[in-house]
Amino acid sequence: MKSLKYLSVLILPIVVYISFTSKGWLTHLPAIVFFGLVPFLELFIQPNKENFTAEEARIEKENKNYTYILYATLPLQLIFLGFFLYAIQETGLTTSELVGRIFGMGIMCSVIGINVGHELGHRPHRGDQLIGEILLLTSLNTHFLPYHNGGHHLHVATPKDAATARKNEILFLFWIRSHCMSYVQAWRLENKRLQASGRNWFHPQNRMLIYTFCNFLLVGGIYFLFGKFVCISFLIAAISGIILLETVNYIEHYGLLRKQDVNGRYEKVKRNHSWNSDHQIGQMLLFNLSRHSDHHYNGSKQYQLLKSLPESPQMPTGYPRHDDSCIFTSFVVFSDA
Repeated sequence: MKSLKYLSVLILPIVVYISFTSKGWLTHLPAIVFFGLVPFLELFIQPNKENFTAEEARIEKENKNYTYILYATLPLQLIFLGFFLYAIQETGLTTSELVGRIFGMGIMCSVIGINVGHELGHRPHRGDQLIGEILLLTSLNTHFLPYHNGGHHLHVATPKDAATARKNEILFLFWIRSHCMSYVQAWRLENKRLQASGRNWFHPQNRMLIYTFCNFLLVGGIYFLFGKFVCISFLIAAISGIILLETVNYIEHYGLLRKQDVNGRYEKVKRNHSWNSDHQIGQMLLFNLSRHSDHHYNGSKQYQLLKSLPESPQMPTGYPRHDDSCIFTSFVVFSDA
């Protein structure tokens, strides 16, 4: 029964469905719920710092329901992507209503496409990884897996990591640096992996080559089947999802640095090299992503087993509220500059 709380993610497709089938302010319902109602409720709900006991963790690790819930998000994401491609063509929509529907799809790209894709991309089974890759493809962010697993987890909390925000770094500039540099690093990591096995970069086992082809195939298919306007709308939705991901990246390691020894080697990744949040609604909606400190301490640990420990730096509020604050603050700073 403990796994069922993660079905709360179904709130997202419900409010997105309302957005896709309504007019007026209801088209903005996904943003209102996830960046208004959820942060508001978290002000009144005590953070959950409880962890499984060793025996509970053993039992819950074998509970397949946690994984089945992740699997179920794939058809959900694909159905709503198709639904979006039709809903955005409805005649008579105002600019505000178009924005509401596009951003609703963008939230799905971030919460389900990228976040669940990230979780499954850490799994050792190829089938799980494939589902993660398809989810990431719906957000045009497939390069995330090679860089995240081979670069971010290795270099986190160091200047070498594109996805670690520096202290006082402007969020808008971080978006560009993190996304562009992680894309370049993903190609480098794949080239290095292939060279180690005596293959050149232009090889069918180059994941970045396959990912890039699939991205063009998806965008090209949408363009030829639905036209330019729908294609541009999808691109904006995908970019919105990527921006939400990068904003989460910004707060997850902001200003944290690992120590170096006299030889310049960095200390091992510890639980104090990522910000932790125990706010319960964010935990459920994001599959424990907010317990990020333990995730980086042990990247292969399944989401339901992640712990909250006192040595981890604690965020005063949950992820949605921090996303709001970061975007607003950086917008003000960037505008003043």
